Amino acid sequence: MGGWAIAVHGGAGVDPNLPQERQDQAKQLLTRCLNLGISALRSSLPAVDVVELVVRELETDPFFNSGRGSALTEKGTVEMEASIMDGWGRRCGAVSGITTVKNPVSLARLVMDKSPHSYLAFSGAQEFAKQQGVEMVDNEYFITEDNKGMLMLAKEANTIMFDYRIPAVGLETCSLALESPLQMNGLPIGVYAPETVGCVVVDSQGRCAAATSTGGLMNKMTGRIGDSPLIGAGTYACNLCGISCTGEGEAIIRGTLARDVAAVMEYKGLGLQEAADFVIKERLDEGKAGLIAVSNNGEVAYGFNCVGMFRGCATEDGFMEVGIWE
Repeated sequence: MGGWAIAVHGGAGVDPNLPQERQDQAKQLLTRCLNLGISALRSSLPAVDVVELVVRELETDPFFNSGRGSALTEKGTVEMEASIMDGWGRRCGAVSGITTVKNPVSLARLVMDKSPHSYLAFSGAQEFAKQQGVEMVDNEYFITEDNKGMLMLAKEANTIMFDYRIPAVGLETCSLALESPLQMNGLPIGVYAPETVGCVVVDSQGRCAAATSTGGLMNKMTGRIGDSPLIGAGTYACNLCGISCTGEGEAIIRGTLARDVAAVMEYKGLGLQEAADFVIKERLDEGKAGLIAVSNNGEVAYGFNCVGMFRGCATEDGFMEVGIWE
């Protein structure tokens, strides 16, 4: 075993005109989350505890699209989803349609640990949350003024916004003002914005875990479920590796992206970075996405086929990196 390792992401697809101040804020948040995870790993917390801890931090900060700061539905409300997977025994939990649970990833953990099921959604998930006594807040807690503005722009453009973090100032230089070739199930969408958060960890015992959380797409239909809560699509962990994906959810679902990284490692004998590169190139068709991954021997990998991905990683030997672009 090569020691512990951790990677985090704040979404794939970044506006190339994103102001430097926003880039710096993103890097500071990713660094803070990495340091939180590093401290936990040095304290010998198991991988599954660390991914939950880090994603909770990302959900609490409104900068990225999860928890507080989540993208809004076409009705101006928030519907969140999350999943977590412990590679030790391939245990998993997932939730969708969450509207009042402060930290959806922790509800997903409770589904894994405290229910006979792997996935709960909408009213059933909300009722389970009440039974478990998790912290609840009003839906308005998750809604930010920035996202109200982004929803207005999306409605004016009559588009689902994969690109929901476009600054209101200087719109003419940003992706929403341009004719975008990107489509989702044949329909045009915007591009260039973070739309998920995730964390993958391998601990000092070689146990891998992954967690992913999101508010989904800006101006999405109510009831839409993306890849983030789907085990094998947006999240996967096993004895070999842990993976968290981000990007065009419908493409990630069709490609079973997270599971495929583990599958080509297992069946084709590829290394972690080779496997990440392979699935990004071969499994997305025309979709745009990215992923982060760790292996049971302490490797870290990432890959994406869009303009940038907010990401960071650290390993037990002292390596640490935070980046956005190639």
